[in-house]
Amino acid sequence: MKLALVGDIGGTNARFALWEDNNLHSVRVFPTADYTSPEQAIGVYLKDLGLAPGSIGAVCLAVAGPVSGDEFRFTNSHWRLSRKAFCDTLQVEHLQLVNDFTAMALGMTRLEDGETQVVCQGIADPLRPAVVIGPGTGLGVGTLIRNGEHFMALPGEGGHVDLPVGTAREAQLRQQIQNEIGHVSAETILSGGGLLRLYQAVCAVDGHEATLVTPAAITSAALAGDPVAMGVIDQFCRFLGRVAGNNVLTVGGRGGVFIVGGVIPRFLDLFLASGFTESFADKGCMSDYFKGIPVWIVTAEFSGLIGAGVALQQAHA
Repeated sequence: MKLALVGDIGGTNARFALWEDNNLHSVRVFPTADYTSPEQAIGVYLKDLGLAPGSIGAVCLAVAGPVSGDEFRFTNSHWRLSRKAFCDTLQVEHLQLVNDFTAMALGMTRLEDGETQVVCQGIADPLRPAVVIGPGTGLGVGTLIRNGEHFMALPGEGGHVDLPVGTAREAQLRQQIQNEIGHVSAETILSGGGLLRLYQAVCAVDGHEATLVTPAAITSAALAGDPVAMGVIDQFCRFLGRVAGNNVLTVGGRGGVFIVGGVIPRFLDLFLASGFTESFADKGCMSDYFKGIPVWIVTAEFSGLIGAGVALQQAHA
């Protein structure tokens, strides 16, 4: 394959790299707020590498949102994209767009030793789907399926399902948030900004003064032992467990669960000590279904980019 470019574009950052000989190199990160369009950011990226327009044969971009048609609007940023205009502007022969968690799921096929940490022990069934889920700027959910020698990643918008509740307290918190904003999706809570919204709801329900004003401040307070912040982190992890467990039941995900994204690694020890595992399998008559399903935290830095490369490679195989 001719020199190709891959990108992983989220709500906050866009990551670009060159894909050559089935491998990734020259990774750069661009804040989306600093550029008017993906074409502008990629133009700067290519210029920095000394590459002229027309030197790239194909591009695969992993994008946050549902993919269809010529026009694409990014879910959590101001960027928009027209496939035709993109190819004309950058003199690209082929543009492939894939959902960001389709790429993230495909990236799980290229994990190396030391890039995962076990949350729940088990043995993955290679013939069954795996669930890939990750809080970040939003909440992404993907499904990975083996198809002979290749892998398929099913696109979807699982981060926008309704937030599930399993206890009276969770129902109270959900109602508090619903009173403020209306519909409460899983992403409403299970994202960077959602952590702040959950903290504010906990303070409102429990009668605490909400003194922390950023997700980073909540995380820092929890790591320093603040009981309110620690309770918020635990509840965040419990909600994540419920959503992950729902996805396992929906797709028959005995191939395991990969937890990705930038949020959980910031408080990994608190996550491992949280109620995630309890709520993950809290499914009434189906709770035994979860015995032996492995769950991993993924610490690999560029799985979305690698997955975009895998998607491009498979499309041109």
